[in-house]
Amino acid sequence: MAHTIVIFGASGDLTSRKLIPALFSLFKKNKLDGVMRIVGVSRSRFEHEQFRSSLRESAAKFSGKLFDDESWNEFSRHVYYHPGDIKDPSDFESLAKFLDEIEQGEPAGRLFYLSTMPQLYEQAIMQLGAAGLADDTNGFRRVIIEKPFGTDLATAHALNDSIHKVFREDQIYRIDHYLGKETVQNIFALRFANSIFEPIWNRNYVDHVQITVAEEVIIGRRAGYYDSAGILRDMFQNHILQLMMITAMEPPAKYDAALVRDEKVKVLHSIRKMVGGDFAADTVRGQYKGYLKEEGVPAGSQTETYAALKLYCDNWRWKGVPFYLRSGKGMSCRTTQIVIQFRQVPHILFGQKTRSPVGNRLVIQVQPAEGIQLHFETKVPESEMKTRTSTLDFDFNQASDGDMPDAYQRLLLDAILGDASLFARSDEVELAWGIIDPILAAWRSPASPPLHQYDPGMWGPPEANEWMGEQKREWFDVCPVLSSH
Repeated sequence: MAHTIVIFGASGDLTSRKLIPALFSLFKKNKLDGVMRIVGVSRSRFEHEQFRSSLRESAAKFSGKLFDDESWNEFSRHVYYHPGDIKDPSDFESLAKFLDEIEQGEPAGRLFYLSTMPQLYEQAIMQLGAAGLADDTNGFRRVIIEKPFGTDLATAHALNDSIHKVFREDQIYRIDHYLGKETVQNIFALRFANSIFEPIWNRNYVDHVQITVAEEVIIGRRAGYYDSAGILRDMFQNHILQLMMITAMEPPAKYDAALVRDEKVKVLHSIRKMVGGDFAADTVRGQYKGYLKEEGVPAGSQTETYAALKLYCDNWRWKGVPFYLRSGKGMSCRTTQIVIQFRQVPHILFGQKTRSPVGNRLVIQVQPAEGIQLHFETKVPESEMKTRTSTLDFDFNQASDGDMPDAYQRLLLDAILGDASLFARSDEVELAWGIIDPILAAWRSPASPPLHQYDPGMWGPPEANEWMGEQKREWFDVCPVLSSH
């Protein structure tokens, strides 16, 4: 079927850096079957050709070796521009007429991408409904909504209610670009396509799980957003809990969007609620030194730039296994990784000849490079049964000749094809907020845990290491185990 992709906020950074390069790459790979049109909408005034020219440079930069002038010229003929203000109902009526014109009355699916400020999501949805643009009589009608989806449970619930007045749940695609990364998708294959991993993916063999999303950068000029959001809203409610769900979920009966998301939601239902002293015992909060001097940060701000949480899934598979989640700004390096730390062997045969036992470890590196590393013990050559840790590496970049697709390619294609497996459902979003909201409330109460300071370039506050040490565990503080170069 022919389809039209309408991008609201088309003059913004996301469109030029991510969306258009992703769509061009899909076009170049012949993944966009049928007639395809892309319509950019924003308040700026452009002619069609001006808009196409403005996108060419970023498409060339972010499409890599796929880019060539001939292909771009062919692709850009499918790109249009229509000026419009989300706050003006008449602009949506004009947009509806324009879409009918370029589709020439033929049935066509329409995908609306809200690449706008979150404050405009609800209004954009209402305007689409009022202009009849949600009516899927003559082709599918779907909407992609960027994060953040609400700022707490109440606002997320209200936004869901508003959207459901216009679009059905099966038409709504709440996007998290982390889920489009090949490594994240490969967790399904790693677990459910290999007989050697799934049998040990449980409390009998796993000591604990670590999920780390570390960022080297500090907040820079983002204080207006960041100081009101903080690290829990910015990273945990969406990215990190999504990674936890996929790591902890049960196998679905088949790889189907509804069944996959059912299993993810079960994980959220199983997470033990924190009460009383848990908020102090099972969380660490920090702020990098110099945060209060950043432009736009209020004096005395208590906003966290680092957080570590210990969560438990009270279910048959994971009972008693802690999941350590952490994220921070101004960290030692940029890395996103999931570490499955297996239990130590029950008995060391080699006495004093070897070192203290080291549990096996599986490191799933999500970014910057994407791959998997398995840590296991081997004998040191020419020694009397002394052991050392050796590794087996799998690098997606090498396996794909360095042509790894951007996450947005996968997610945009899935949305066009109607596969919602990697998108968040309404109950998923609200359950995630239900986990984060009580922690935020505790951290804003008079009995909040201390806000520890840490130097930029470190792995967070020293107290986070002490916290792990008290539990006879340690963080896997290793910058990317696989290089992106």
